[in-house]
Amino acid sequence: MLVHPWDAPLDDLEWKTWLADGRDFGQLIAPGVDRDLPIVVPTHFLYDGDRTIRLHLARPNPVWPFLEEKPRALLTVIDDYVYAPSEWVREEGEAAERSVPTSYYATAQLSCDVRIIDDPEEKAAILNDQLAHFEPQGTQRLPVDLEDPDRRLLPGIRGLELTVTAVRAKFKYAGNKKRPVQERISSRLKDRGSAADLRARDHLHRRSGL
Repeated sequence: MLVHPWDAPLDDLEWKTWLADGRDFGQLIAPGVDRDLPIVVPTHFLYDGDRTIRLHLARPNPVWPFLEEKPRALLTVIDDYVYAPSEWVREEGEAAERSVPTSYYATAQLSCDVRIIDDPEEKAAILNDQLAHFEPQGTQRLPVDLEDPDRRLLPGIRGLELTVTAVRAKFKYAGNKKRPVQERISSRLKDRGSAADLRARDHLHRRSGL
């Protein structure tokens, strides 16, 4: 991933705060050893706000041989993405038909050591934490325990604990543009007004000081 200096995180706190703020779905990418292509698994996950991620996957998932060969993976998350038309991003005095449109987005790519979890109590703990995180208030789903019927379900999954060892993050929000152009982009995002537009606008203001 290309990260220009103006798109780089201000510090670790920026990407940690962004990831912990409701981002809980991404793609787990496992390279394995001497394989033609890695495997990519879309998945929910739990992030502890620092360096640990936990999740579970079905036992038949084809990712397991890759992780057993090489207990390393990349978890990638992308959000707050919008398309910026050429008229928005043109420089002052530049014709819109000659301007280059772009996309704005936030992303984090987390390199991780992987621990596969088969212990029933640890798996039940992951499931209970995920239920607490994802289930709506007042859910009728009881906590997972080691008794029937959950005891029969636990063998059908395996857990994963990911320890983050390195991060490449990017917040691409017109950091290379002059203030009048940033102000125009901000105005257009507000006018278009989707939820993603408003989140992108917040990033632009936070990072540029608008």
